[in-house]
Amino acid sequence: MGNVITFVRDGLMSLASRMGTDRDKAATTFYSQPILSDEQIIAAYRGSWLPRKIIDIPALDSCRKWRNWQADEKQIEAIEAEETRLNVKGKLLEASKKARLFGGAALLIGTGDPNPSLPLEPEKLGKDGLQYLTVMTRRHLGAGEIDRDVSSEWYGKPKYYMVNMADGTQVNVHPSRLVILNGAMAPDIDFSFDMGNGWGWGESVLTATLDAIKNSDSTAGNIASLIFEAKIDIIKVPQFSANIGNQAYEDAVLRRYRLANTIKGVNGTLILDSEEEYDSKSASLGGLTDILMGFMQIVAGAADIPVTRLLGQSPAGMNATGDSDMKNYHDRIQSMQELDYAPAMSRLDECIIRSATGKRDDAVHYTWAPLEQMSEKERADIFNTKATAARTLVGTGTGQEIIPRNALSEALVNAFVEDGSLPGLEAAIEQFGTLEENQPSEEEIAAAAAAQQGQNQQRNSKQPQQAQDAEPKSLYVSRKVTNAADIIAWAKGQGFATTLPPDDLHVTVMYSPTAVDWMQAGQDTWNDDGTLMIPPGGPRVVSQFGQGAIVIEFASAALSWRHEELKRIGAQPTYPQYSPHITFTYQPGDVDIDNVEPYRGAIEFGPELFAEVKSDWAEGITEE
Repeated sequence: MGNVITFVRDGLMSLASRMGTDRDKAATTFYSQPILSDEQIIAAYRGSWLPRKIIDIPALDSCRKWRNWQADEKQIEAIEAEETRLNVKGKLLEASKKARLFGGAALLIGTGDPNPSLPLEPEKLGKDGLQYLTVMTRRHLGAGEIDRDVSSEWYGKPKYYMVNMADGTQVNVHPSRLVILNGAMAPDIDFSFDMGNGWGWGESVLTATLDAIKNSDSTAGNIASLIFEAKIDIIKVPQFSANIGNQAYEDAVLRRYRLANTIKGVNGTLILDSEEEYDSKSASLGGLTDILMGFMQIVAGAADIPVTRLLGQSPAGMNATGDSDMKNYHDRIQSMQELDYAPAMSRLDECIIRSATGKRDDAVHYTWAPLEQMSEKERADIFNTKATAARTLVGTGTGQEIIPRNALSEALVNAFVEDGSLPGLEAAIEQFGTLEENQPSEEEIAAAAAAQQGQNQQRNSKQPQQAQDAEPKSLYVSRKVTNAADIIAWAKGQGFATTLPPDDLHVTVMYSPTAVDWMQAGQDTWNDDGTLMIPPGGPRVVSQFGQGAIVIEFASAALSWRHEELKRIGAQPTYPQYSPHITFTYQPGDVDIDNVEPYRGAIEFGPELFAEVKSDWAEGITEE
């Protein structure tokens, strides 16, 4: 018995429909190698807005929020000054755009070394050792021999790059002296032989998106042409075809209908012969917008940019926000920053730190600033969340705190300065100092304690029967607004017909029906005269509390900390979540609270006022 050879085909075939055979229409579809010349790339970028946006938007979004350096304050100032001097942000943005457009670009790190073909050694760089940064594209920076040493850092990449100098000479530059950015990743370096001057680099991001862009542009152009053909007048003329060729007849017909169009344009009346027939055809334009937007969505998908960002329009449809699309896009930009920019800039950053500070502190590092834009309400919520977490970490003041208060205060100050929760905080710290700087020394604490003990002993000797603590009472601590006229003028400008009298505008620091010893509360003296000023700006929200109180919520670390200090002596507020606010009216009228622009000016408070809690406080409310 002979051998039987069976061919097994892993696919579905049908001779009747020709599916899967060599006559299947789908079998004629295949991918070709896309090749774009530099002239085509430049023409697309200069002549069409879609390619320009696809190139520019991700590069711009990657650089616009930039970085947050984490270091000593003086080190941060020096590093940021060095970045400004070298225009690092602007140079990286330019290089990123050109890398995406041409497939590759680089920043040349200039340190003044006479032989740039040798590796760059950042550890040998001193203060002011970084001289310049120059943006160069792959059109001016040729890639040399590919490194085939598998143990090399540059395996699969050029060993050196060639730069043509102004005098006509060619200089080799070691790759460590370049911040190399590629556009779209090339599949393999060995497939780049046919790329001409693209050898050793990536590919233009337009290579894979240009077909989608062309389809979209063509569709938009066809729709624009269709607008001019949307309405066509048809007039049937007897014996028209038979008389074609008679020049006198043709001239008469043209004069005839030119006159008819003129009369129609003047008074809307069309005059025709009784034997002529008139008709009008209108093209349907319905659905063209959906077709065009369908092509735009394909372009957005090809470019990996949300339609809302690419077109600059709000999302359409019921309950559509576009938040999820933008979040995914921001995640993608963050990935570019962390996986592409950060490794490429690692040597440059080492040079920047040393050139700015003269040395390398291992504690110096940075994080990329987030792209999401928070509303003022979200900023206020985050501030309150951080303040609540800080109170939890500090503890109740019984010596069982999780983190020392001074350390936590320093961390919070850094966080608020970095995220901008409290504008003006940095300047205030420079003027008044931090909590740790204002903390008395151990010697001062000991001397104050001894003096206080002596005073207590003297008082006790004179009045041995007098109680040492005052009688506990309910506690209501507030501060009156001293610039109430400014807030009332703002409220009237926002459309509120009435407000509380100026003398009634205040901020509540503590409202505790629970009785406490007032003498343990101490006194909060933010300034020498006991006043407190909230700088202009910062998180501000107009909200409605309870059954109708309209308030201005604002952020204040001083009031939040003071509230917590009063809780430590036993005060129990009626509301567990403290949010500094000023009630300015109970009668909003027709004003839409959500559309009110918050008061942005400074808020000035007088000294703290202590009083007992009054349960009938609402009965005395009046407005004017």
